[in-house]
Amino acid sequence: MIKKPSAWVPIALSLAILVFILTYIALFGITAPEPDADEGTPARLFQLWMVVEFLMIAYFAARWLPQMPKQALFILAVQIIAALAACSPVFILGL
Repeated sequence: MIKKPSAWVPIALSLAILVFILTYIALFGITAPEPDADEGTPARLFQLWMVVEFLMIAYFAARWLPQMPKQALFILAVQIIAALAACSPVFILGL
């Protein structure tokens, strides 16, 4: 089942955004946000990723949970863990 795109693409997206966030932090560091300033491109990309990630995981759950519940639950757990891992720098560092 992991060979299905709806199973591995959300995991790959989570890893890609995690690499993006860590690379951005390594290159530009962490700065205190200005109250009136725009969030910036990295924040917008993260927000778009969150929407896409949620929709892809929801699609996977709706498509595969009724047909193969045990395998789908395992992959769903991996997808959610990967998404939380990608969100962790934002939560921990308060970006």
